[in-house]
Amino acid sequence: MKKPTGRLEGNDLVLTRRFEAPIEDVWTSLTKSESTARWYGSWTGTPGTGNTIKVKLLFEQGAPESEAHIDACEPPRRLALSTTGQWGVKLELTLTQTGSVTELRFVHHLDDRKLARDMGPGWEYYLDNLVAARAGEKLPTFEEYYPSMQAHYTDD
Repeated sequence: MKKPTGRLEGNDLVLTRRFEAPIEDVWTSLTKSESTARWYGSWTGTPGTGNTIKVKLLFEQGAPESEAHIDACEPPRRLALSTTGQWGVKLELTLTQTGSVTELRFVHHLDDRKLARDMGPGWEYYLDNLVAARAGEKLPTFEEYYPSMQAHYTDD
């Protein structure tokens, strides 16, 4: 069983991952469609602040497609996206490099912190997919995260 790493800060679900890689390389993993397809989903459209892209979620049942508005795109440090619909989300990804290590700070701005119970395990899974894809390793299975991590993200 995987160990959860995320935490709640108010209504924000925060997860971090560190990579022994230059910031530009990690940025590419987060923003280039060929790279995002390896761990999350592919996308089409024109990148850049204010634009809307279509994302195909390759690791979800039926590989659904959704639209994401690019709220901010500040290469290679910050990307903010929002989606609408049943699973409308506001995400912010920030990269910082210290020496040879780049840290990803992933924030899902939740409308209700109780949503972390389901969203936390999902983002743990996707971010571990990112780590595995970058390392050329086998991707984890969602069953390693859900439902076992729900308790970590549940307010008592």
